[in-house]
Amino acid sequence: MNRSAKLVLVAALGTALAACGQAATAPGVPAPVLAKAGTDLAAVVLEAVEAPALGKIVSDGKTLYRFDKDTAKPPTSNCAGDCATAWPPVLVSDVSAVSAAAGIDKSLLGTLARPEGNQLTIAGWPAYHYSKDTTAGDVKGQGAGGTWFAFTPEGKKASAQVPGAPVTVTVMKVGKLGPIVTDRGGMTLYRFDKDTASPSKSNCAGDCAKKWPPLLVPAGAAVEGLDPAVLGTVDRGDGTRQVTVGGWPVYHFSEDKVPCDTKGQGVGGTWFTLTATGKKAGV
Repeated sequence: MNRSAKLVLVAALGTALAACGQAATAPGVPAPVLAKAGTDLAAVVLEAVEAPALGKIVSDGKTLYRFDKDTAKPPTSNCAGDCATAWPPVLVSDVSAVSAAAGIDKSLLGTLARPEGNQLTIAGWPAYHYSKDTTAGDVKGQGAGGTWFAFTPEGKKASAQVPGAPVTVTVMKVGKLGPIVTDRGGMTLYRFDKDTASPSKSNCAGDCAKKWPPLLVPAGAAVEGLDPAVLGTVDRGDGTRQVTVGGWPVYHFSEDKVPCDTKGQGVGGTWFTLTATGKKAGV
């Protein structure tokens, strides 16, 4: 092979490598080390900001959330895989890299080791963002699945709903099930065949309600998002009120981790997603 042909071959190989996502470097220059996605360890500045209907919550430019299925003592994250894609952990190089503005007690801050790096904790609770929060001030993850809540500056859960604030349900098209009812965060809602719609009555309490958390309505709050003729509430007998659709009490499923999960569909032959009129979906 003559010298010109060799040069053409080397150039072609360089182009092929670039097309496959390989960074080209000059001879003798070390290849750059690329950070893994989601591991931007720039200094974090936490602030206590005012959120409508929630009061003071913690933000680093985006809302920080805590997960009821995690633990604070000891700090433990139970959100990985698809869950961590929907709820990216807030990663920091070290707690010393976190600045606390007025209203944030830095003594409450810490870190938790996880495969991606050190996750920020507040009062022991691992901190996350929500992938659907796209601008400062968004709180689209608040109350999702009945398990995700914005942080208060004290590390507690921000009130999911305050008296007078409406509870919103909506309809989303999900796979083969088609349009089904979800909460405002996109978490699927279900109905239970052992309940009744006329009159509305829930027969899921105790351990059942832990596995299938009811969608509750704070005192004085309205329910909105669907035809008002199909929306309502039912007294659960413990002082709380539950949302009904077409007369059927509605629930989350504890094993649904991210929006549009439908792992509860058909469980026990008695739990089903529902349409906007309260009928079973996918049957």
